[in-house]
Amino acid sequence: MENEKAKKKPVAAPKKQKASIGDYFKGIKTEMKKVIWPTKKELGSYTAVVLFTCAFFAVGFWLIDLGILSALKAILGISL
Repeated sequence: MENEKAKKKPVAAPKKQKASIGDYFKGIKTEMKKVIWPTKKELGSYTAVVLFTCAFFAVGFWLIDLGILSALKAILGISL
């Protein structure tokens, strides 16, 4: 039984025809109709989250950079 499954050849996929540029844009239009756009309120809250996250990481990286700079100054005895 297993030998029968192993002997079967995979079925070749049919060749795809080249689509026209009009079909391409029709497909885009169809897909854009499926999109669920955020409301104005949701967009505002998403924007606030992104801005807060960027500010949080910017301050975090600044503090890490400041700490590494201070450590290097102390190790190498550099003063400005």
